[in-house]
Amino acid sequence: MRDRQRRTFALIAVLTSLVGTVSPRALADDAESAPAPAESTASTEVPPTHVPPNPPAAPNASASDVEELKRVLAAQQRQLAELQTRVERTERATSPSGLAPVVVSGFVHVDWTLMRQSSQDEVNASTREPLNEDRFVLRRGRIRIDTDQGLVHGTLTLDANTVHGPQLRPWNAEVSVKWPQNTAYRGPAAIQGASTESPFVIVSAGLLTTPFGFDVTELEATRPFLERTTMANELVPQSFDLGLRILGGYKFFNYALGIMNGDPIGERTFPGRDPNKSKDLVFRLGVAPLIGDRVRLAVGLSGLTGRGFHEGTAPTKDQLVWRDQNEDGIVQQTELQSIAGSPATPSEGFERFAMGADARLHVGIPALGELVVRGEIVRAKNLDRGTFTADPVAASRDLREFGWYVGATQEITRWAMIGVRYDVYDPDADASEQRAFALVPKDSSLSTWSFMAMARWKTARLVAEYDKRTNALGRDVSGAPTTLADDSFTLRAAVAF
Repeated sequence: MRDRQRRTFALIAVLTSLVGTVSPRALADDAESAPAPAESTASTEVPPTHVPPNPPAAPNASASDVEELKRVLAAQQRQLAELQTRVERTERATSPSGLAPVVVSGFVHVDWTLMRQSSQDEVNASTREPLNEDRFVLRRGRIRIDTDQGLVHGTLTLDANTVHGPQLRPWNAEVSVKWPQNTAYRGPAAIQGASTESPFVIVSAGLLTTPFGFDVTELEATRPFLERTTMANELVPQSFDLGLRILGGYKFFNYALGIMNGDPIGERTFPGRDPNKSKDLVFRLGVAPLIGDRVRLAVGLSGLTGRGFHEGTAPTKDQLVWRDQNEDGIVQQTELQSIAGSPATPSEGFERFAMGADARLHVGIPALGELVVRGEIVRAKNLDRGTFTADPVAASRDLREFGWYVGATQEITRWAMIGVRYDVYDPDADASEQRAFALVPKDSSLSTWSFMAMARWKTARLVAEYDKRTNALGRDVSGAPTTLADDSFTLRAAVAF
């Protein structure tokens, strides 16, 4: 048996040198009639243009041996084809869709707010929401499912949290077309700081990240600070909106263009819906050149334009109201009051826009790690969709928003990180209020100092953050404006999988 195997291997080597130039019949004929080699090469030299009718064959290569070798090769080819078929079937069987492999990932953020100065053991009279913030909370737990089929990529992310009671909702659901097909899928935050040797385009549709600035697009799983800045939470609450988005880049240049509903899932009025047919146009243009081996800079310019929505009112009827002023329980003519009805008012649209610029500087510090300095500034009009919803129709004037932040993080080897950030947001730069007999300007801005320290191990993080907030919207016991005490200290346990 071993002799047979050695013979087969020898025949494979022979066939490798002869297949494609000599036929099996020629090999058989030449093996029988080949003359003995001459001692002098000069007498047997053949001109280059002459092809000998019977080229010498390798020894031990008979016709039966060649036929046997062909049968062995054919059997091996059949085995390889069967093995390839089995691999493809296994890949389809292991995929829930039956079409392509599926990758499951996710992360969990659990917060413990040890102290927040504005917390009260009470409930909101209108919403019935508890006002206590000193508690444990599942800030976010997300499961992401990805399937990459070359030209097409699909993503579905589900979010579970207990911020306003237990809830489960879709967070990110999109279908993307990539070109070239071997392009790895990337979101807006991933393309902003990277360079590519060849151009690429990714077109996505569904529930996706609004491509405005950097703080809006930064992923929760990679963001060093606990939450986004006040500016980002107010202008684009919770970042995700329904629409169409185009991402692309080449070398150090990158771009993002989005056509969105204009009603993010964190909006207070119509979250995840669109009450008007107008769409928001959003874009970001960026460059990320390499300055040196350890220094990288990313700069971007963003813009947004669209139309907001003011909800109209329904018509009302005339009403007769009785106020028992003397509390005797008897209806008297002086206690009756007629309130005239009002006609319906139609809903209206209004213009809104925003312009912003962002920059990040990455510097590699020897023996420590990466130092990242970041900053962003935004000027907007009638765009606030968070706590201070901008409605110029109700206010009878435009509302101008202005916000900015600066921050820095420093790695302490791979095991730890520290950081500081300062952000300011003014929801109404033209705010004023009546004091006595004068109308005076009013400071409605909010500012926050965030001090962060993080310990890391593999994909797990333990973050401690102290937020010192300056809220000018507070009131003292006499009703005069004052700074609201709203500092907080929070611990977060996070792990990705």
